[in-house]
Amino acid sequence: MPRDTESIERDIERARNQLASTLDELSVRTNPKRLVENTKATLLAKVNEPPVKFALIGAGALVALLVVRKIFR
Repeated sequence: MPRDTESIERDIERARNQLASTLDELSVRTNPKRLVENTKATLLAKVNEPPVKFALIGAGALVALLVVRKIFR
């Protein structure tokens, strides 16, 4: 059964609106400032996890010990 012109035009307009909405959302998601903020928040959350935090403290202490040892040798 052939579709009438008005039905086709409504479908085209609906598709156009969906595409515009998708493009708006993509422009918000790919905003460089927003990407930096999201990455920073993710990194801070990961670093604040106890296993990661203690591993970083241990690595820092080891580096400090090696530097002190190198200086006084």
